[in-house]
Amino acid sequence: MSTDQPPPGQPPEDDPFLKKPQEPTPPSGGSPYDSPPPGGGAGGAGGGGGGFPPPPPPPPPGGPYGGGGPYGGGGDYGMPDPLAGMPPLADFGRRLLARVVDVLIISIPLFLIQLPFGDKRYTVDTDKGEDVTEVVTKSYGGSGLIWTLVGIVAYVGYDWWFTKKNGQTIGKKWLGLRVAMLNDGTVPPSNAALGRGAVLWVPTLVCCFCLWPLALIISMLVDKPYKQALHDKVAKTVVVKST
Repeated sequence: MSTDQPPPGQPPEDDPFLKKPQEPTPPSGGSPYDSPPPGGGAGGAGGGGGGFPPPPPPPPPGGPYGGGGPYGGGGDYGMPDPLAGMPPLADFGRRLLARVVDVLIISIPLFLIQLPFGDKRYTVDTDKGEDVTEVVTKSYGGSGLIWTLVGIVAYVGYDWWFTKKNGQTIGKKWLGLRVAMLNDGTVPPSNAALGRGAVLWVPTLVCCFCLWPLALIISMLVDKPYKQALHDKVAKTVVVKST
């Protein structure tokens, strides 16, 4: 048995999530630009020139732009589906539940750590007549800024580490999901995992606690055919089923 290791930067050949090679498509019935066979004129065998070339091949299934792949999309203009050979895409419900599990795993320890410090950076004392400027200043000044940075490191670091490790955060592993690169199905490299985690969490923790998660959900629901949220678009990833 050979003990050769794959070259650095290449996934192992026995990776169960690696895209499986597809069978080559057999040649179709010809092209209008093909040369007619010798003696193949319109007048039958042995006839003179002047015959017409064979008709063009029929369009691929699903319309002129492909669309015959298992994910309802296919490549543009009949090109192969980039997801061909990969597991099915994850459904919205499982992705959302996996994200809730991950948020609880991170937020509960962070809350317990901050509890002894009595952090009240998001509390508004209406008796003092604080305006919006004062609230924002208090929220991100002093210890508030420190805890915001701690939260960014915790959430982004968690997502980055597990995504680059095997494509599965704890929540995704429990729900049978996995993050994969769109082009070949491999585990995302470190830079893609970091960019994905940053787009996912930084806007949420800094300024858009409610609006940014909603934007991510909408982007995932409307994207066709790969169900990519904004953070998937940046990292060029998809979320697929692992079980």
